[in-house]
Amino acid sequence: MSATIIFWGVAIAQVMLALAMAAATWRLLRGPRAQDRVLALDSLYLSAMLVLVTFGIRTGSTVYFEAALVIGVVSFVGTLALAKFLMRGEVIE
Repeated sequence: MSATIIFWGVAIAQVMLALAMAAATWRLLRGPRAQDRVLALDSLYLSAMLVLVTFGIRTGSTVYFEAALVIGVVSFVGTLALAKFLMRGEVIE
């Protein structure tokens, strides 16, 4: 019984995350400002990380969790660099 609930819960979560990724991609392509695009990219990174976590839950493999951790670190650094670029116009001082 609990395995069925986990299976359907993970499946529904993956569908919802796919919809969130589609919405973030739409905002990334449409804009209208650079700040909106940076926020959409950050949301896309977060959704991709959570999709990998749900794949890890479904398969029971730790590789997906490690990949999600790498995506989280890269997205954090990338968002900081983009925010600094938008604020000052340069990344490296």
